[in-house]
Amino acid sequence: MARARTGDIEQHSTDLRLDRWLWHARFYKTRALATAAVEAGRVKLNGARPKPSRVVRVGDQLEVSLSGRWLECVVRGIPVRRGPAPEARLAFEETAQSVARGLIHAQNQRLGAFAAPRPDGRPDKKERRQLLALGRAQAGGTAEADPDAEVRDWSDEWDAAADDDDEAVDSGDQAR
Repeated sequence: MARARTGDIEQHSTDLRLDRWLWHARFYKTRALATAAVEAGRVKLNGARPKPSRVVRVGDQLEVSLSGRWLECVVRGIPVRRGPAPEARLAFEETAQSVARGLIHAQNQRLGAFAAPRPDGRPDKKERRQLLALGRAQAGGTAEADPDAEVRDWSDEWDAAADDDDEAVDSGDQAR
């Protein structure tokens, strides 16, 4: 953090690295996560894909992808430290369009939660195998992975007499 002391008055610089600014403004929990997000292209500064060391100044336009939604904001200040959340919120101002998209995104998330199937309890062994087979089929598995496919019942084709004949042949082989 660039600070200069002039007598007893502390003056703070007017710019800060992008990864540090994102961390100070509490967009990311660690600076390493902020750096990774910038490098992955989930952060845009003034419409361009920056490097983590790019300098952020007051008035810059910032777009950040958080949890599947793009947050657009304007840099209003350079934080002195990573302080409490109310202090961090003073460092940026979200645009009206971004706030509206955020409300729609939150509503879609709530509605999506209702659409997800919620079983009453844990699946038993048979249900778990059916779920695994369904997952394999959806992932591009074969038709055999279809949980609705007929399962061949081998008990009808099993013959105890045939097993007795096989045992007799096996025991004869051992006697030699």
